[in-house]
Amino acid sequence: MRWLPTVLLAGAAGMAAAQDAQLGERLYDRYCSACHGATGAGDGPMTRVLTPPPPDLRHLAAQNGGTFPRRRVVWRIDGRDPILAHGNEMPVFGDLLAGETLDIRDETGEVLHSTQPMADLLAFLETLQDG
Repeated sequence: MRWLPTVLLAGAAGMAAAQDAQLGERLYDRYCSACHGATGAGDGPMTRVLTPPPPDLRHLAAQNGGTFPRRRVVWRIDGRDPILAHGNEMPVFGDLLAGETLDIRDETGEVLHSTQPMADLLAFLETLQDG
């Protein structure tokens, strides 16, 4: 019976790490599509006032040797790796995508501290990748 708490904890941790691309799509539509466009092509209505223009999110994996750069994407969104847009940092949505801390894996398998909403958004962004 000593093993039961360990099994329960491991199961709970596994459930917490699940990613929901449908929830991620809703987050994307709400926070990202104005700049990055409905399909992630970087052609949202705010593009005309942004310098440099937002990147085409459909090619992130291709530009990273075929592997989706999970760590870089999370850090750009939550502000740990800021990028300049229109002379200022990209809007940082870390607080808006806040939640209980969740450990997810980056593209190398290393632990990346994040949140469930961020994991869901990542799952959706990965579905946009070409190829």
